[in-house]
Amino acid sequence: MKKQEKWIKRRHSVFTELARAVMTPVVRRRYGLKPERFSEQGKRAYLILYNHQTPFDQFFVGMSFQGPLYYVASEDIFSNGFVSSLIRFAVAPIPIVKQTTDLKAVKTCIRVAKEGGSIAIAPEGNRTYSGKTEHINPAIAGLAKKLGLPIALYRIEGGFASEPRWSDAVRKGNMRTYVSEVIEPEELAAMSTDALYQRIVSGLSVNDCEAGGSYPSDRKAEYIERAVYVCPFCGLSTFESSGNEVTCKTCRRRVVYGEDLSLSGVGYAFPYRHMADWYDAQKTFVNALDLAPYIDHPMFTDVADVYDVALHKKKQLILESAPMRLYGDRIEIDLDGAPSVFRFSELHAVTVLGHNKLNLYVDGRTVQCKGDRRFNALKYVNLYYHWKNLNGGDTDGKFLGL
Repeated sequence: MKKQEKWIKRRHSVFTELARAVMTPVVRRRYGLKPERFSEQGKRAYLILYNHQTPFDQFFVGMSFQGPLYYVASEDIFSNGFVSSLIRFAVAPIPIVKQTTDLKAVKTCIRVAKEGGSIAIAPEGNRTYSGKTEHINPAIAGLAKKLGLPIALYRIEGGFASEPRWSDAVRKGNMRTYVSEVIEPEELAAMSTDALYQRIVSGLSVNDCEAGGSYPSDRKAEYIERAVYVCPFCGLSTFESSGNEVTCKTCRRRVVYGEDLSLSGVGYAFPYRHMADWYDAQKTFVNALDLAPYIDHPMFTDVADVYDVALHKKKQLILESAPMRLYGDRIEIDLDGAPSVFRFSELHAVTVLGHNKLNLYVDGRTVQCKGDRRFNALKYVNLYYHWKNLNGGDTDGKFLGL
């Protein structure tokens, strides 16, 4: 039998140093940030766990550590043709299918650890939409114990305030990125899996909305409709943003997003102080929502370009500007003149990537929907998981996919 080729290559160190040299001035110019170096690293390999706030988080981590790091990365970066091939050749990230138990990714992590490599994972699996650290899958604690590497908990603070996930604009303010604590292998071995999980959650929990500071911009609220779809006065709704304001298209109430991340109504009292409050209230609304009225009538309608995505292959366009509808138990997308029905009961997972790309996983196939710049993919994820909670008998379920 042919011997398995090593994952770690000498060239990864070369490309990593080149990337650091290029990205260091980019990060400083974009965010005004100098990530803190982890001087205690030495030559040891680590499992690096970091909270996920910006599209540049992996560069912050890479600038704090020495040597190549092997990032667990969404499968979306592996479906962009030549660029994906170059990334695989240069730094060999570990692909994972989001919102699934990907045993192949686990085996690759074990392989890299045995070869002496450092592994970097954002255990939320998603960038925060609200400024608060998202749900962390408890499976990360089991993986950490299996790997047996020292764990470096890496905190990113002020990243959401500087570049909210729903925004295309960067606003400079106070940011800090650093290793907050290390869990040594001896301590790791003595801890229960549950205790380790709680330690990880505590170490990575950040709420930018409560941290204070000023983040000036003239586009502070732009594209906030990628994140919100529930109005405190109207319920399910659609929104439209411009500059520093967002407007509910149902009741026409306007909300201003402030430099201190505060929310305020124009001519009325808005009930939420920050995006974290609005986001939490939106989840509470969805968790209490009766889906029965939306079996025959859609909750939302959208238009999106639809792609077929395969790992290590360039994604293929199926149809541009396809009408799509979100119902209480399914998603319908008009392809080839007829609706393709993606029933929640048949979907393995639904997730959002980047700002607002929607991935549907069904029968070994990944279908990606990319709407316009105002497209809200989050609502599809939340409503799918709400249906899953209800129909799995978990009426107290609160997890809505992020």
